[in-house]
Amino acid sequence: MSADQLVFWIFAPIAVAGAIGMLLSRNAVHAALFLVVNLFCIAVMYLLLEAPFLFAVQIIVYAGAIMVLFLFVIMLLGVDRGDDLREPLIGQRPLAVILAAAFVVEIAVAVRAGIGFATMAPEGFDAVNRDGNARALARVLFREYFLPFEVTSLLLIVAAVAAMVLAHRRARAVTQAELERLGLLEPPREEAPSP
Repeated sequence: MSADQLVFWIFAPIAVAGAIGMLLSRNAVHAALFLVVNLFCIAVMYLLLEAPFLFAVQIIVYAGAIMVLFLFVIMLLGVDRGDDLREPLIGQRPLAVILAAAFVVEIAVAVRAGIGFATMAPEGFDAVNRDGNARALARVLFREYFLPFEVTSLLLIVAAVAAMVLAHRRARAVTQAELERLGLLEPPREEAPSP
């Protein structure tokens, strides 16, 4: 067994366990931490596939920035609220099981179809990737896909601002009568008229 296979068989079960833990976790913070474990294991898979740029992006952007944003929103909205365990949509669970089974079948078919082609690079791959993986990806990302890349970053900023606006709770003004009723404020004493 080669070193790459050994690393794969160490990190692949951890990635699957992290994904299952994320799905089954009732606590939002624990689910986010399981997702960080999963994203880190996927970054190791990119390193095994000799894609160091994607490895770094996976750790810096997804396991770093995006997860910090998720945790920020979770903390901002509060995790102390009780969750309603009733299903809002009738038949949601059976539909989810059917879609999950279809997804597993689709992945199995894609892997089976791709087995014969896994060792061959696409036509013209060597010419595109001549200067290295990072330069080839940067050339595509910042030329052809520059506008979608910037729009995505704008959407992330808008989402963060929207989460802060939605979570901002204004304190309701409390009247003096309410404070007196709660016993937090004594009613004003009437002074006796002087003789």
